[in-house]
Amino acid sequence: MSRKVITVPGAAAAGPYSQGIDADGVIFLSGQIPLDTETKQLVTGGIGAQTEQCFRNLKAVLEAAGLTLGDMQKVTVYLRT
Repeated sequence: MSRKVITVPGAAAAGPYSQGIDADGVIFLSGQIPLDTETKQLVTGGIGAQTEQCFRNLKAVLEAAGLTLGDMQKVTVYLRT
């Protein structure tokens, strides 16, 4: 099985993991936190703003792989209170 690491130019992973992995054409993305890639700060403003930022981060990784949000087949969201 071939594997290729997917990274967003200018947005380093905030931990010891890959932003995405292409495993023989199946793309796996890592979990995302609401980190603004420009300011390197967590987004404030509640769950709506934080969710939007998480999806912006996912979209950036997908675009780095040549894909769009419309190409996603499954998304799992974990909420913590």
